[in-house]
Amino acid sequence: MGFVAELLISLALVISGIFGFVGSYGLIKLKDPLQRLHAPTKATTLGVGGVLIASMIFFYAKTGHISIHELLITLFLFLTAPITANFIAKTYLAGNLRQEDLPESKGDYGWSVYDDPPETGSDR
Repeated sequence: MGFVAELLISLALVISGIFGFVGSYGLIKLKDPLQRLHAPTKATTLGVGGVLIASMIFFYAKTGHISIHELLITLFLFLTAPITANFIAKTYLAGNLRQEDLPESKGDYGWSVYDDPPETGSDR
């Protein structure tokens, strides 16, 4: 394995470690649950993503083949972390805030957590 590959792997691991540390520190120090949600979400995405990218570089330098496993895990992580954060934020909104406490929504449908379901005419 060449010096450039080792340098890239080391750089990716150090950067992902920094993101992991900052995310863990933010989880402890931030006060509001919605602020706390932001730090580990970014740390997970960028920290674990950096480790997976370092693993991809390592196996490519070692075998000469691109490892699809790490690429798929990274893609899955990048797709699911924001969705999970959105669900957690909506759960917090529904449990801790009233509709009157929120700012006016700019969309046509308002805040989806508080909207009544449309009348369908059936008695379910």
